Order: sequence, then structure tokens, then C-alpha cells
Amino acid sequence: MTQSKPVKMQEVVVVEGIHDAQAVRRAVEADVWVIGGDRVANRFLNELKRAAAVRGVIVLTDPDGPGERIRERIRRAVPTARHAFIPKHQASGRREGKNKIGVEHARLDVIREVLENARGAEESVSEKLISEASVSVRPLFTVQDLTEAGLIGGSSAASRREHVGDILGIGSGNGKSFLRKLNALRVTREEWDRALNHLKQTEESS
Repeated sequence: MTQSKPVKMQEVVVVEGIHDAQAVRRAVEADVWVIGGDRVANRFLNELKRAAAVRGVIVLTDPDGPGERIRERIRRAVPTARHAFIPKHQASGRREGKNKIGVEHARLDVIREVLENARGAEESVSEKLISEASVSVRPLFTVQDLTEAGLIGGSSAASRREHVGDILGIGSGNGKSFLRKLNALRVTREEWDRALNHLKQTEESS
């Protein structure tokens, strides 16, 4: 039986480390750029801006604190970049005898799926709107939405945000960053309602 060819990505895929890059290259056919640490140099950001204008960029960082900070830096500098998120429970593994969280530990089909479903803002949207939910355009989601959904202000809020973020494919984060991503990544009310219904069903069945 002939093995199917890997999916070919037009966009440049950005990851944190060399092991992440190896995993992505096994999952898809793509140009993969490695950041090489938790700091993103200005020169690298300038290269990403050019790549985004010519071919497009997909950011795939680890589902942890450093990964979110890297993602935020790139989001502010390259607002047209698209973002792919692997849920934390699908990016867990062991390396050098220790439990690790990282893209490198995800199954290849998971990597393919999140890359194919990467989210991003429209190119016409300004960087200010993406990073700050500009007051000139009323954001779709507000703090009140998160409060009413139990995603901020309670002992289980963090785990509930993680669950909803996994369903929406936008990752997690604290309340402020989660709200920013809801608006920046153009989550719709229909997607929001479906995610909350799924959360409710999961909690009722547990």
C-alpha cells in the first residue's frame, strides 16, 4: 500500500525548538523556522513580517507560559500571522526521563489538523485592533461574557478556560489574554455557544 504524501503547506511554520521542527516536518511538507529559545529577536520578527507578506506565517508554539509569551510577541509584530494551537493534553510526553509539554510530543495527525485549522485575523485589521481590541470597533466579546461563562473569577476558571480554548482552537491563558484572543482570532458567537455547551455536557457527565 502506497503511503500518502504529506500535506503541503504554503505558509512558513514557526516553532520554538529543533525537536518541534522535526515533528512538524514529519507531519507536513513545509518550510519550518525555529525560534531557538524563549526570546524572539527583532531581526527574526522582521524576517517573519516579510514572510507573512509573501507567503503567510503560521505560529505553532508549545501550550505553556513561554509559548504564549512568544506567541504574543509575534502577534503584536506580525498581526497577519495565523496561529495553530495544540491542546496541552495532546502535547505531553517524556524526554530525558522528565515529563515535558511541547509540540514535539504531539501525534502527527494532531499537528496536521491544527495547522490546517490555524486561525488568524484578516489582513485588513490593524495591529492595534488585534492586540488591544481597538475602542474604535466594538469587540464581540467582553469581560462580562467570561464572567457569565465562569471563565474568570472562580476556582475552576483556569481549567474551564483551558477546556473552552481547546475546543475553539485558540489555546488558553489568563483572563485578559483569553479575552484578547477571542476577539483577535475572530471567534464567532456560534463557536462560543457550542464550546460552552460542550463544557457544560462534560461537567455534567463527570
